[in-house]
Amino acid sequence: MEILRSIEAVREWRQKQATVAFVPTMGNLHAGHISLVKEAKKHSENVIVSIFVNPLQFGPGEDLESYPRTLAEDQAKLEAEGVSALFLPTESMLYEDEPFLVVPPKSLIQDLCGKSRPGHFEGVATVVSKFFNIVEPTYACFGRKDYQQLKVIEAMVKALNFNIQIIPVAIEREVSGLALSSRNGYLTEAEKREAVKLSQTLQTMAQEIKETAQADRISGIYYRDLEKRMSAKLNGAGFEVDYLTIRTQDRLEEAQENDRELVILAAAKLGKPRLLDNLEVSLP
Repeated sequence: MEILRSIEAVREWRQKQATVAFVPTMGNLHAGHISLVKEAKKHSENVIVSIFVNPLQFGPGEDLESYPRTLAEDQAKLEAEGVSALFLPTESMLYEDEPFLVVPPKSLIQDLCGKSRPGHFEGVATVVSKFFNIVEPTYACFGRKDYQQLKVIEAMVKALNFNIQIIPVAIEREVSGLALSSRNGYLTEAEKREAVKLSQTLQTMAQEIKETAQADRISGIYYRDLEKRMSAKLNGAGFEVDYLTIRTQDRLEEAQENDRELVILAAAKLGKPRLLDNLEVSLP
């Protein structure tokens, strides 16, 4: 595995490859990241991974300074997976004193995580667009766990005419059902046992939606009521729910009576970390 520490080195490496699959990460790699690497290898034998804790996507009071950095362990995991190259940029390499920002449309980022984390998706879009221009990948893999981020990236690729195929990758979960995340390490053992209630709630909601649809009793009012009932249960179980909502998969709009391709999206704090999860639901 080649270690690339400059933009010039990445471009020189890229010129030698016919196709490239790219996996951008912030490090502290777990099985979820490795699933992205494995998917990338299905599309190209030349897989490049970046590790960069991007300051632009952290807001005031968030965990930029304490975000876990485990480069030696990460490098060993990537070596074991047969990754071709590892790109390790620095902040000064990517950003000027006043960074030039890529700003997604408000319709994509004014709600959900964008509402509670202002500036987050501008930071994500900016760094990913820079990586796309530096690496020029044929394919790029992004996890479905960060569902809104995935939709922002897909829209950016289309709007800015990047010649890149985005590969969505399924959520990797612990045996309990908890979605894997680098921030799960902030959970105490007791909190980790409680955290599984988030994914269980999504499963319960999905089942109820399917049963209600079969009984032909779906409506926009029903969806809003289900969101409120399940949010109250999670709050009662010790979560601090940011949102628990049923949306359309394509545009992340509030689900209405005639919508069939849905996604249940959740963000909730439990102890220190803010946990994300989602579950897609297709109705006949």
